[in-house]
Amino acid sequence: MDGKIKVHGHLNGLKTTLLFGVMWAIIMLIWWLTGASRDTLVYYIFIGLASTFISYWFSDRISIASMGARQVSEAEAPELYRIVRELSARAGKPMPRIYIAPTMSPNAFATGRNERHAAVCCTQGILQILNERELRGVLGHELMHVYNHDILTSAVASAMATVVTYLGYMLMFFGRGRDNDDRDSGIFGLLGVVLSSILAPIGASLIQLAISRTREYDADEDGSKLTGDPAALASALSKITSGAQANPMPQTAGTQSAAAMMIANPFSEEGFSRLFSTHPPTQDRINRLMQMAQEMQGVSAGPNRGQRWNRLGSDNEAQVAY
Repeated sequence: MDGKIKVHGHLNGLKTTLLFGVMWAIIMLIWWLTGASRDTLVYYIFIGLASTFISYWFSDRISIASMGARQVSEAEAPELYRIVRELSARAGKPMPRIYIAPTMSPNAFATGRNERHAAVCCTQGILQILNERELRGVLGHELMHVYNHDILTSAVASAMATVVTYLGYMLMFFGRGRDNDDRDSGIFGLLGVVLSSILAPIGASLIQLAISRTREYDADEDGSKLTGDPAALASALSKITSGAQANPMPQTAGTQSAAAMMIANPFSEEGFSRLFSTHPPTQDRINRLMQMAQEMQGVSAGPNRGQRWNRLGSDNEAQVAY
């Protein structure tokens, strides 16, 4: 296709708004149940706002540094530059900076507070296992995280979860606030402290994870509209997930801070860790993408036990079975 492609976020933004509303409800419920002072609530909201600004404004520097990535020139990575330049032009957006992270665990992420301060990072591992078509699908997904302003959404969700968690810690270690009313006494006040200090942070974390997963589904769909090839992204996700499980990233402070922005969970998923994953199940994402591919091709949706895609420049085929 020639010309610019107008890409828009879709109505799942309403779901994110509702999740933010639930998060605020948790914060206010803590304050009301426990009778915490207004000064305490204002103090932690200030912490949340400050952390939001820092994580949002310096998101590109923080994430790139945490992965030890370096910016590459077009001479060093001509394929990456060609794909990113094409997709940015199709979306009518500025071209982001391009980085490569020195890890063999396959993954990629995009970051930046807006289109003019954006960066796309691929690991060395992902460049070795994906063909050009699959890599294009991944980069379309990552660019849509920037174009949909997901960095701001993630920063706000993280900050609100921080407010709830700190309030819970404050109540756990220092007791209730100093405001005196009926809420401070008896089993009701005690129940409020228990719920706030233990259950509220867990609830806030789960809401944050739900927002992150919603954003991943959106980027899958919008990125596939940008590339016009959802099947390529489905194939890439299958390879990346298998590669990340076989060769997971070490869980350091740096990799953990960047994990939510990556296209797939970079860590080994075992036991209860699956419940707290920042990413939706890979098979669900693949199924959605293949349904989208069928719709784009004008094929009616129905049972399909497998799908193959020819690799660009190769006689081999990549397969995702489901």
